[in-house]
Amino acid sequence: MKIKKAVIPAAGYGTRFLPVTKAVPKELLPIVDKPMIQYIVEEAKASGIELVILIVNHGKEAIEDHFDINYELEDTLRKKGSNGLLGLIEGLSDMIKIVSIRQKKPLGLGHAVLQAKHLIGDEPFAVILGDDIIDAPKPCLLQMVDVYEKYKKPVIAVQQVSREDTSRYGIIKGRQTDNRVYMLDDVVEKPAPDKAPSNLAIIGRYILTPEIFDILENIPSGAGGELQLTDGLRELLKQKGMIGYQFEGDRYDGGDKLGFLLANIAFAMKRTEIKDKLLDYMKGYVK
Repeated sequence: MKIKKAVIPAAGYGTRFLPVTKAVPKELLPIVDKPMIQYIVEEAKASGIELVILIVNHGKEAIEDHFDINYELEDTLRKKGSNGLLGLIEGLSDMIKIVSIRQKKPLGLGHAVLQAKHLIGDEPFAVILGDDIIDAPKPCLLQMVDVYEKYKKPVIAVQQVSREDTSRYGIIKGRQTDNRVYMLDDVVEKPAPDKAPSNLAIIGRYILTPEIFDILENIPSGAGGELQLTDGLRELLKQKGMIGYQFEGDRYDGGDKLGFLLANIAFAMKRTEIKDKLLDYMKGYVK
């Protein structure tokens, strides 16, 4: 069965970016001139996704507005003859079908995914975190879709991290069976460096099967009363098996200040009208 639906959890408070995220959703912070969430949605569309399900909370209406029609703005651009800008704006509302679900309480990533159960039904689906930006010639999610279609098992994206950083991520335990493909035995949430089974960290891309919903409804909550997706993944692994896929591409943690700045530099360097001036400016900081 094809992967046609993607869940994008975007209900977090973005506290690492306060005070700006007091009024502006973290997912709308710009990478050059495009909000982070747009990169995510464009990746979904390029990977064959037909329906995006946004999981939001109070105060995130601006994310929905970004992908909606703005008649006044479009009319103004049309009258000014700004056809290039008009095309960019019109393309947002025509890009893909998007629906949103309100997560009324911040009860964890597993709880956020569970909110989409009635829209997913009995289909496999993707989960893409709204602040994980991956720059790749072939979209990361499309790479994972190909892996899923080959093995017919849930797939999670993994990336090598330093040993000292394993305590910041879910870490996989498994064996490599093909190029970039690992058959998993376990996933461990934020292990200490000396207890980590590998240095392959789970990052914000998943292809899951609908069994995850029954699992999330029946497992106990974890730390802070939150429903942890990692706990659900561990049980799904036992039931269905699971693959860790070491994707090709450059990943930027847009929820981290340094990651956000690095993403802006990397994407700015792809822009011919910016690149040379940016390089000249940065040379002033190189001693």
